[in-house]
Amino acid sequence: MRRRTPPPPAPLPQRDGVDPVRVRLPAGGAWATVREHLVERLTGAGPGTVESMFAAGQVIDADGRAVPPDAPYRPGMYVWFHRELPAEVPVPFPVEVVYRDEHIVVADKPHFLATTPRGSHVAQTALARLRHELGVPTLTAAHRLDRLTAGLVLFTVRPEERGAYQTLFRDRRVHKEYEAVAPYDPSLALPRTVRSRIVKERGVPAAREVPGEPNAETRVELAGHRAGLGRYRLLPATGQTHQLRVHLAALGVPILGDPLYPEVLTPVPAGDFRRPLQLLARRLEFTDPVTGAQHTFTSGRELGAWTSYTDWSGESRPLG
Repeated sequence: MRRRTPPPPAPLPQRDGVDPVRVRLPAGGAWATVREHLVERLTGAGPGTVESMFAAGQVIDADGRAVPPDAPYRPGMYVWFHRELPAEVPVPFPVEVVYRDEHIVVADKPHFLATTPRGSHVAQTALARLRHELGVPTLTAAHRLDRLTAGLVLFTVRPEERGAYQTLFRDRRVHKEYEAVAPYDPSLALPRTVRSRIVKERGVPAAREVPGEPNAETRVELAGHRAGLGRYRLLPATGQTHQLRVHLAALGVPILGDPLYPEVLTPVPAGDFRRPLQLLARRLEFTDPVTGAQHTFTSGRELGAWTSYTDWSGESRPLG
């Protein structure tokens, strides 16, 4: 099997913890110049944006030189540039560093902050913030948490070691423990293990359960209850998108603050940080694949609906 040649290193530095965009010019097509291809490819950038980038010398080749507007198209050529960052409302909560050594960083992510750049969330992500705050441009995420979920995320420092840590998650050699606050149902027999098949379609906000071979498994335990609320301990054996949210909703106890399950709600305005999803990645345990050390990390965050339902909800009394 022929190995793919890795791309050359980026000739542009990061900006606010965000990598430059890398584009490899594909084979085929009828573009005469690099500019023509990028105009067609970056249709969402806005009229005149690509032309302005070339005029300002912001499209760079592998040698670090500005690509002229009339540069001929060459299949396989790499170019880099920085896109204008989308307007983002700052998430007013810090990313706490729980642990750091020369190989990994373990962060305690707040609610509302995406793990890595994606879509309209770019600079306001845990990865971009940590790269900037820690001065570690090589930092990458070994896994991800949903933007609305708080808790522990593992980042790697050295690119050549990232695969070893990602393999831990792929091979289910990381013990993950979550905590959630949801309605208490005395008729729901717990503990139990929930198994189902979950699919998530591109462009559809919510995942759904479908018939078929299970691909998602969660052990659900009740850690406590009071005033109509339950505090649940969740132990996922798999990592399907929105798995814990789907499984608790299917049990009839949807997580408090969930805008997707059991039904999709109207999105709240940007900057509305009230009623965060009551889901927390509480604990991570694993054997370090590089150093052999046994790691156990615990989030220092608390779920507001459990500590003070009134403060979390703005209402005088909890459910039920």
